[in-house]
Amino acid sequence: MKKMRIESDSMGKIEVPNDRYWGAQTQRSIENFAIGTDRFKWQFPIIRAMGILKKSAVLANADLQQLPQALVKPIEQAADEVIAGKLNQHFPLVVFQTGSGTQTNMNANEVIANRAIEIMGGVIGSKAPIHPNDHVNCGQSSNDTFPTAMHIAVVTELNESLFPSVKQLRNTLAEKANLFRLTVKTGRTHLQDATPITLGQEIGSWVAQIDYALTSLESMMTGLYDLAIGGTAVGTGLNAHPNFGDVCAKYIATMTCYPFRSSPNKFFSMSAHDALVNTSAALRTLAGALLKIANDVRWSASGPRCGIGEIHIPENEPGSSIMPGKVNPTQCEALTMVCVQVFGNDAATAFAGSQGNFQLNVYKPVMVHNVLESITLLSDACHSFSAHCAVGIQPNNEIIERNLNNNLMLVTALNQHIGYDRAAEIAKMALREGKTLREVAIENKFVTASDFDAWVDPLKMTRANELYPSS
Repeated sequence: MKKMRIESDSMGKIEVPNDRYWGAQTQRSIENFAIGTDRFKWQFPIIRAMGILKKSAVLANADLQQLPQALVKPIEQAADEVIAGKLNQHFPLVVFQTGSGTQTNMNANEVIANRAIEIMGGVIGSKAPIHPNDHVNCGQSSNDTFPTAMHIAVVTELNESLFPSVKQLRNTLAEKANLFRLTVKTGRTHLQDATPITLGQEIGSWVAQIDYALTSLESMMTGLYDLAIGGTAVGTGLNAHPNFGDVCAKYIATMTCYPFRSSPNKFFSMSAHDALVNTSAALRTLAGALLKIANDVRWSASGPRCGIGEIHIPENEPGSSIMPGKVNPTQCEALTMVCVQVFGNDAATAFAGSQGNFQLNVYKPVMVHNVLESITLLSDACHSFSAHCAVGIQPNNEIIERNLNNNLMLVTALNQHIGYDRAAEIAKMALREGKTLREVAIENKFVTASDFDAWVDPLKMTRANELYPSS
């Protein structure tokens, strides 16, 4: 059996595993919230953000002479260990706990306090000489610390995980767009044949869609830089030094290299989380773009003989347990499933964001969990799709050429020469008689052979030669 120690809080005494730094309130959360398997110990961004916050808080309180100087270094060292991930095993709590994140905040306070006590040679669990509430949580409330950690974690993950991964995919596609800028193919609208475009133009639209989504996400950052810290329980800053929020936020900004600041309206920053809701919506927009791209790729690669088949994508693994030789667009499928999950996460985040009452929204943990999960999934999926699918996209020139030659909508080039109605007559006759546009147009003396060849030029119809005159 595990060796246990006795810790206490305002509810009384409780047994805590002797080899863990957490204390009474964390232990009560473990016992009272056995809900699901999603745990903050798997959400290192939140744990790391709590470490950054607690280190910044102790340094701010030291500057403002709110703490004994002898306690500062041990608390700072313990917080550094949290930031480095050395104490992750001491953060066991599930997402579905108190809606303010109080238990996760206290988990951080208890772990840092007990580790700091150990550093000082004291007895773990004694709360002396360092108390989790009085010292580690000095000038703070869970109501302002947890939303502060939420913003730190989301900003960090966006910049260090998602943006590099999405930009990698974006740049891979941009290279393909340039490489195939003069590869003329059939355009499609309403899932029907349309006037020609180049494969580069098609892929270039995907690049532009990703750029738009990235711009939207980057614009959300302004709201995320505002931190609730300094508001304490309800936004008034009770029990905190008047300058605590500003000084703490400056330390956070210095530590993370992001322009965090203490929110100018902490009542807003604690009772509503609109910046997080907007970020989730921007992630959903990115997911929508990626879903469209993945579907375009798998439709274009469908076949290999009975589909559209205008592009080749990498063949990564067998596709069927019964059909020999079958290969499926698995990277497209994985990416689209991620996008669907992000849509669900956004719905949960949006609804949770609407549920603030008076001075507090008590859906904080589930909101940040869903946003962080969306960031992680999109980051991983973009990297995978780029490395195992997009990088290997190649045109199937034989199929592209065959489809282009059979495309009745090339007749659109004749509109300005013979009129819409006569051009439509050519197209319908060609379809009905199984002939080419050229054959019908010449046989019926609508145009001469030389005029048809001069006017119906698929490359000129794309205007790609105007965009790339040196090619």
